Amino acid sequence: MDTIVICSGGLDSVSLAYKVAAEHRLRGLLSFDYGQRHVKEVEYAAACARKLGVPHKVVDISTVGAALSGSALTDDVDVPDGHYAEETMKITIVPNRNAIMLAIAFGMAAAEKADAVAAAVHGGDHFIYPDCRPGFIDAFQAMQNHALEGVAEVQLYTPFVTISKADIVSEGAKHGTPFAETWSCYKGGAVHCGRCGTCVERREAFDIAGVEDPTVYADPDYWREAVERA
Repeated sequence: MDTIVICSGGLDSVSLAYKVAAEHRLRGLLSFDYGQRHVKEVEYAAACARKLGVPHKVVDISTVGAALSGSALTDDVDVPDGHYAEETMKITIVPNRNAIMLAIAFGMAAAEKADAVAAAVHGGDHFIYPDCRPGFIDAFQAMQNHALEGVAEVQLYTPFVTISKADIVSEGAKHGTPFAETWSCYKGGAVHCGRCGTCVERREAFDIAGVEDPTVYADPDYWREAVERA
């Protein structure tokens, strides 16, 4: 299965890239500049592509992202600290982001005659992000079957959609994912902040999986407090 992986450069999508490279045929990595607070993670996606020896494309949809205002990931809004289980994390929603990115990716896959598009949505995202839930994945596939009818057959490959981030860490470790060469933090500093939702989730996932976390955090102990509060 020739597969294009949507890769942000984060732990989940880089782990997915390594899984696809090991189990399928990795056609290339696809990243998006949607006007996010920082594009540091895209540099990690590029590094992942180089390491796996595949092409890396970056599609600029920043003008589209600018219209999806109100998110802490795109606007001048403080990124909240804490666990993803907290209501405050809903400020990180970028409306319809996955639907927009996937539609572009499916068009590219059809043009390039790839068999599948892979996305690293996972079970831990379901509480906050509606476009990471199984219902959305199924509906999007059905829509694309109609959109590309008679043109191409492209599958949406989401092997992490019902599993936890800790499971992804375990899966990534199995395939030799270089976790130190991934970027998760929403704040984009010199090192991971250790306090934003994605840092807390990342640190907790390594702990649950029993895998050593090579990440450098500015506040390496905050995650325990955040998990207990959530």
